[in-house]
Amino acid sequence: ALDVTTQAQILKLIAELQARHGTGVLFITHDFGVVAEIAHRVAVLRLGELVELGPRDEVLKRPRHAYTKMLIASVPRLQPHGRAADGAAPVVLQTDGLCKTYVDRSWFGKRRDVTAARDVNLSVRRGQTLGIVGESGSGKSTVARCIVRLIDPSAGEIRVHGEEIARRSRGALRPLRRRVQIVFQDPYRSLNPRRTVGEAIMEGPLNYGVARTEALERARRLLALVRMDPGALERYPHQFSGGQRQRICIARALAVEPELLIADEAVSALDVSVQAQVLKLLEEIRARFNLAMLFITHDLRVAAQVCDQVAVMSRGEVVEYGPAEAVFLRPQHEYTRALFAAAPGRDFAFAAA
Repeated sequence: ALDVTTQAQILKLIAELQARHGTGVLFITHDFGVVAEIAHRVAVLRLGELVELGPRDEVLKRPRHAYTKMLIASVPRLQPHGRAADGAAPVVLQTDGLCKTYVDRSWFGKRRDVTAARDVNLSVRRGQTLGIVGESGSGKSTVARCIVRLIDPSAGEIRVHGEEIARRSRGALRPLRRRVQIVFQDPYRSLNPRRTVGEAIMEGPLNYGVARTEALERARRLLALVRMDPGALERYPHQFSGGQRQRICIARALAVEPELLIADEAVSALDVSVQAQVLKLLEEIRARFNLAMLFITHDLRVAAQVCDQVAVMSRGEVVEYGPAEAVFLRPQHEYTRALFAAAPGRDFAFAAA
């Protein structure tokens, strides 16, 4: 649950304490990058059964069990995918000088302005994925919430297909909301536990005047698209795993046929194998519907799998912005380089997929 730089500090601290006190450490994780950084020996569990056990290098470089091989193949690498983006595609989203400032008051009434986003200039074209990368507090989620108008920006412009939305009233925004949809980090809190999956997916289309029969058919098609059984329509969120719930959230976001999909840390709470499946699904959806996508994450390894462009944010500002290949292979800003240096398992030679 930690950002990569904080995670690296904690791993270093554990290693130092272990060396100082001669302590044995049992480190439980789903992240093989972390395993590569800290472990001497590795045990792999599946469905309560120990399927592989041995020295770190033997397990991670020469795995024997199919499950271990699958987990290692799912580990996101820092190499960008290298897909060429269409520079002539229309711009779906553009922000100019976007700012968000919060007013904080102490017990004594003293005012303090906290700038969460400052002069953010971004654009996303149709069929393109822009990644916003940064630690907690960098401002990346604030930018996403401004774009969907869950919060109001303090200054700057937000354009969706050229239409300025930053200053529109709530009523004037309603026709435009279906054009921009968001998938949040926590699939357990994103769905109403009192509503069936079918009701959750159908709600958006029904609110925009789609007939109930068409909304139901659309829900069935979308569940099939995200590889869920149609029987899920009548079930409740608590009956599904985290990965399944996130698939349902993606289906719900697609139900109103948006032009821009925002994934706000949408895979950070998932195990590595489930994460890989959801990333593949998001990429298939982007290609199939030619969607513009804004992908927000603290993990550069994840961004490398899906992003055409990358914006790196620190303390509310975009400190580096450009094609993913350029940012990953030739990072210019010291903060970007620090994020790369902190990525777990970055230099470890895992077994080939």
